[in-house]
Amino acid sequence: MNPRPPHRRRGSLFFAELRESFWMAMNAITAHKLRSALTLLGVLIGVFSIIVVMTALRLLQRNAEAELSQLGVNTFQVRKWPAIMFGDLADREKYWRRRNITLAHGKAVIERATPAQTVGIQRFLWSGEVSSRYAKTPPNVNLIGSTPGGFPARNWVVEQGRALIEADLDSSKTVAVLGGKLAKLLFPFGSALGERVRIDGIGYTVVGVLESKGATLGGSQDNFIIIPLTTGLGRYGRIWSSLDILVQAPSQEAYDDTVEQVRGILRAVRKVEPGQEDDFEIFSNDSLIAQFKAFTLTVRVVVTVVSSIALLAAGIGIMNIMLVSVTERTREIGIRRAVGAKKRNIMTQFIMEAVVLCEVGGVIGVLLGLAGGNFAAYYFEVPPIIPVDWVLFGLLICSVVGVVFGTYPAVKAANLDPIESLRYE
Repeated sequence: MNPRPPHRRRGSLFFAELRESFWMAMNAITAHKLRSALTLLGVLIGVFSIIVVMTALRLLQRNAEAELSQLGVNTFQVRKWPAIMFGDLADREKYWRRRNITLAHGKAVIERATPAQTVGIQRFLWSGEVSSRYAKTPPNVNLIGSTPGGFPARNWVVEQGRALIEADLDSSKTVAVLGGKLAKLLFPFGSALGERVRIDGIGYTVVGVLESKGATLGGSQDNFIIIPLTTGLGRYGRIWSSLDILVQAPSQEAYDDTVEQVRGILRAVRKVEPGQEDDFEIFSNDSLIAQFKAFTLTVRVVVTVVSSIALLAAGIGIMNIMLVSVTERTREIGIRRAVGAKKRNIMTQFIMEAVVLCEVGGVIGVLLGLAGGNFAAYYFEVPPIIPVDWVLFGLLICSVVGVVFGTYPAVKAANLDPIESLRYE
């Protein structure tokens, strides 16, 4: 029988040595449970703080993307106010001084924006209790006034009945389209079509029901009712009503041209002087998500720095404990050297012990961090999330800490004189 090649023998010996060092490290850790627990506590806290924050941020990011991505494909929105506001009171005053976006401005965009596929005009009108002859809702249902073009722009898909039509706006009809889950809540025994709902004491006929979009951390995405914009403005006033204009470009290639044309139309009808900045905001799904990610980037950086300090302190503690362990096991090291162990075997043993100690703390920290970060997911009944990249990063950092802070004690142990070590009491 042919002997195994030298490189395969060396590989087998290396893995056998690692396996032996691992079990020796586990025995050393279990032999000093309290000391090991106190040592890995620093690593646990550092990894826990990273994982719990990153899990929570990833959950919030997914939720924010779901909520911010309510516009249809190739759609952008024009508003008086920014969708996400940062800055001081002066910035808020600047936005407040802007003129409202009116129905006339929206109609100008509808008439002149030739590249646009659809243009919708909307406004949030009211929030409160809605009732039917079967049930009442909590006082948190949103009432939205809209034109027909708002449906494709908002990616609202009608499941039953129809969307709003121009005749509903022209006659300011008291008709409504319900969110999917809201319709099931108000009419649990059958279809909502043709039924009446009472909104703020006023009756509306249900003409359509939208497809359900599911839940987010902020609640259900279907908890709203849509009525004709003219009906809403007539009932809830026009004075302070700045409207939202939603424009859907026909394709991604025509998106930028459509944005620029709409910007030019609004600057003209709102009489913005050349050289002055826009007195309105234009944003899309991608721009909103980019703003949210930029905001959370600062949080991630701060948490990473703080957690790194905790891991640094934990690494120094591990190095101190390993130095104590080297002193306590001097005679053991001498015996191993006497029976043929080489310096690299001693170094492997102690570095492996430091790495295992860090990894045990890291694994516990990861599990606790995932549980803590997903607490909101459990509470709001949304799917939990596992940030695999940050989990792997946390465990990798644990290994790096173990190697870096375990090397000096391992070198010191490997360089002990075997004869003096055997004499050590």
